[in-house]
Amino acid sequence: MTTRHCCSMGLSILLCIAVAAGADPGGRIMPDDLVYKGAFRLPDGPDEHAWGWSGQAMAYCPTGDAKGGDDGHPGSLFGTGHNWHQWLSEISIPKPAVPADKDVKKLPVAKTLQKFTDVRGKLFKRDMEQARAGLAYLPARGKQTTAKLYFSFGPHMDEGSQQPSHGWCETNLAKANPAGPWRIGDITTYITTDYMLPIPKAWADKHAGGFALATGRFRDGGQGSQGPTLVALAPWLDGNPPAAGAKLRAKVLLRYSAITDDKQVKLKDYHHSDAWTGAAWMTAGKRSALVFVGTKGKGKCWYGFANGVVWPEQGPWPAVPPAPNDQRGWWSTKFVCEMLFYDPADLAAVAAGKKKPHDPQPYATLDFDKLRLSKVKRPLERTSAAAFDAARGCLYVFEPRADEDKSIVHVWKIRPPAPKRPAPKNTSAAPKDDGAAPTGAREDGEQASRLTPAAETPPGG
Repeated sequence: MTTRHCCSMGLSILLCIAVAAGADPGGRIMPDDLVYKGAFRLPDGPDEHAWGWSGQAMAYCPTGDAKGGDDGHPGSLFGTGHNWHQWLSEISIPKPAVPADKDVKKLPVAKTLQKFTDVRGKLFKRDMEQARAGLAYLPARGKQTTAKLYFSFGPHMDEGSQQPSHGWCETNLAKANPAGPWRIGDITTYITTDYMLPIPKAWADKHAGGFALATGRFRDGGQGSQGPTLVALAPWLDGNPPAAGAKLRAKVLLRYSAITDDKQVKLKDYHHSDAWTGAAWMTAGKRSALVFVGTKGKGKCWYGFANGVVWPEQGPWPAVPPAPNDQRGWWSTKFVCEMLFYDPADLAAVAAGKKKPHDPQPYATLDFDKLRLSKVKRPLERTSAAAFDAARGCLYVFEPRADEDKSIVHVWKIRPPAPKRPAPKNTSAAPKDDGAAPTGAREDGEQASRLTPAAETPPGG
């Protein structure tokens, strides 16, 4: 059983949260722990490589923008530009804002710290149709002497390939010195070549043999996994760097059945049209959550066209409808921006062999579709890559094509836990009206299920 409630944002926006029955918030970051801070725009740049049609990969760098102002958002973001090229750039992180009238032009604008650069060099020798990309930052590990940007690149259509797909480079894009590409075990690229993220070192050392880097991909149509995936890596343990073409050791922590598997285990409420395009392992003190960000299909699901025309497996074939319904693919009655919250304890059980990679299910979800600023109707991907600042508890998420053809970045911050009230010294005494928050309300005066407007925009996360 799932309990659903909504949180208010200002006077007109409701954000829906679903929490699985019996979900214990102790030790877990819950959806209403996320306070929506607003968004910011991306800088201008050369059209061919810049932020138009961008947003497939993002990484937070804690040492970036060292000369930036004290705006509460130190560090920087690396991200991929135009999807045709997937070059990398580094930007500052301005203080986000919430435009009351949803006017993107009123948002603050990030500054370019490093211009767009093709860091892959000549590593990949094959063409990549509709390439997918992943990106993550980690400080020096093993025998490394510098922090690295880890990347993955793979084509949309790869028919279960195990081609080399991952590598690393320096954070100085002008002297990137890329290494790779490497294969991820004997695993198909359909579950490894999209989002990348750091795994907290303490968790990785305790449960995954020091494998502190994660990669994953969801391929629509259930080709690879009928839900998001997560594979743990440690390239620095396989060489410094591993040889080109090397097969890296890997640990599968999350993977559902592919449509070709005999046994079928799926993400709950799964649709072939889903698109899980970002992930972040969030921590806040003793609380944590693995969050996947993406576009969730609702209602009916079909392969064909947006107007409901189904494309049959065998002819006769229907006529292709006119634009804007002429794009063939997986569709659903409705699409929403959604976050899936997974318990890292479930992944620890998988790593220990006590659970199968298809066993974990989300303990909560967050529908944040009302925060979208894009005016594009019915996009197949309403949100894209994500990154997390562990020191400040900030979650960053790309929304593609929200600023004309450019992406924007949405920002959430994890609220601190409400302080525990001390137990009364004399429980037999008559209750005293001390002005404390009533049962069911937060210590900060906000109702747990419906939050009032405040200086910090209520959870919208």
